[in-house]
Amino acid sequence: MYVDRKSVKVVVAGGFGTGKTTLVGSVSEIPPLVTEEVLTQASVGVDDITGIEGKASTTVALDFGRITIAPDVVLYLFGTPGQDRFWFIWDELAQGAVGAIVLVDTRRLGTSFPAIDYFERRGIPFLVAVNRFHSECLYSADEIRAALELDPAVPLLWCDARDRESSKQALIELVRHALSRLAVGA
Repeated sequence: MYVDRKSVKVVVAGGFGTGKTTLVGSVSEIPPLVTEEVLTQASVGVDDITGIEGKASTTVALDFGRITIAPDVVLYLFGTPGQDRFWFIWDELAQGAVGAIVLVDTRRLGTSFPAIDYFERRGIPFLVAVNRFHSECLYSADEIRAALELDPAVPLLWCDARDRESSKQALIELVRHALSRLAVGA
């Protein structure tokens, strides 16, 4: 039986060390393409690893994965690199995307502002997923929303990028949000 599948491009973005590679890998139904490289002495003073001292590698181009969320809908996931020296790649990765997940680490909230700003300025629908891959978050959703100065229309949810179901639910919520924005012409 032939199923007419819709291909949907989604970007997974956020600051350095927020879990983008982890999310793509946890949910992809194919072995994900990753462009991880070992952090070297050359990154000292360039990459701020405060709060993520154990991080040993970084994405230098993109992560790529695929997941079928309905018989007729396939999401193609493009994870961005987190450091500002790689932001030139973001325009290519975001081109044609229906929306984006911006992963947030509350230990390093300041690293989230550039990603949020990027999607706001381009009018690309996005949601904020607070990654719960470390100890319990000390902040409420309202406190995080206020700190990030999020528009009330931007969904904010909790996610564990290591967990397939949690990551899948974030992607489903993003697609719903993007479709609702399309329906109202926003």
